[in-house]
Amino acid sequence: MNMNKDFFRALEALGEENSVETELLIEKVKSAMLKAARRAYPHSEERISVEIDPKTKKFEMYIRQDIIDDEPFDENEVNIDVAKTMDPNAIVGGTIMKELDISKLGRMAALSAKQSIKGDLREINREQMLSKFEQKEHECITARVSQVEPGRGTVTVVYDGTELYLFRNEQIPGENLEEGKSVKVYITGIIGKNKKPVVKISRTHKDLVKRLFEQEVPEIYDGTVEVKSISREAGSRTKIAVWSKDENVDAVGACIGPKRSRITAVVNELNGEKIDIIPWSEVPEEFIARALAPAEVLKTVITSMEEKSCTVIVPNNQLSLAIGNKGQNAKLAAKLTGFKIDIKPQFDNVSGEEAPEMSPDFVAPVFEAAPAEEDAAEETVTTEETAAEETAVSEESAPAETEAPAETEAPAETEAPAETEAPANEE
Repeated sequence: MNMNKDFFRALEALGEENSVETELLIEKVKSAMLKAARRAYPHSEERISVEIDPKTKKFEMYIRQDIIDDEPFDENEVNIDVAKTMDPNAIVGGTIMKELDISKLGRMAALSAKQSIKGDLREINREQMLSKFEQKEHECITARVSQVEPGRGTVTVVYDGTELYLFRNEQIPGENLEEGKSVKVYITGIIGKNKKPVVKISRTHKDLVKRLFEQEVPEIYDGTVEVKSISREAGSRTKIAVWSKDENVDAVGACIGPKRSRITAVVNELNGEKIDIIPWSEVPEEFIARALAPAEVLKTVITSMEEKSCTVIVPNNQLSLAIGNKGQNAKLAAKLTGFKIDIKPQFDNVSGEEAPEMSPDFVAPVFEAAPAEEDAAEETVTTEETAAEETAVSEESAPAETEAPAETEAPAETEAPAETEAPANEE
């Protein structure tokens, strides 16, 4: 009985350690013990049974034996005289349940049971992990910081009894997470779903910002205001483009909130990261100009819709603001809009001439796709000569290729000025 009590105490501790209910664990132990016993008694597979009752602390294993009046052939049979010592009512032709000594199953059988239970626990943990987090993939959760590793910087957080690991490269640069404090993280995905699932979490992912706004802004949560795109440099600045499906609802104002309460809550969660809320527009020129806020844009010229490139003209005193520190503002605007943005001053610093794009007569160059080879082969000599003449004329009237501004997503670091003060809606 004492051995049974120790067994049930160990069983309870094992269940708590692995967050598994005792009843489910008992079923797994029964299955493992049956496998071990059947390995020890290969000719008695269907005759062996296991009884485990945590209420009465009963843990017993039996083998069903046929009662005969001759010498038993194997362990599946028992002589009537021996059977009567166990049950006075035993008769020839009947059966009797003989209790097996579990401790005598043998080392290999015990090892097999142990490995089987470990395997079952891994499968239970896998199923629990998937059921807990599969529906939360690409969502934001609130976890508690349980440990911060000083050397590697890995932070262990606990969510609903499960430990997750926030690695240094997924942490916002410059933030210090303290043990015992709550933190919001974004679940980027679950890897190894068919073996050992690992939940990947992040605080640098751009969609964390989207989920935080969904939590703070009811209009985004119910779909009235839609987040069209986001670009982010974690720990520094985020640009988020929003659009309202209801003309009576101001998308930007909804995100800012009364007395800036909504955007302040998001900024505080992101450790003071600046946020620009940009009103989205289906007109590319308007959207690009707005994306470069806080800089003022005089004109936007789409140079190629196919290559998604454009040239933006800004006042000379706004050039550094449009580019941003180390090109940050231009980079974020390019990611937000999906366009390669070439930023030019209104007047040339050397000649003082105004940018040609500011002229009312300026026509953006058109980049046409080359004709298919089979179409070109079918052209007549006359058509080719005509096309050549037209090309020559167009080359004379078009600006030289060397005069066209370079289409760079971000200007060189040496040209970038110091970071300027953020606009009111960046705080």
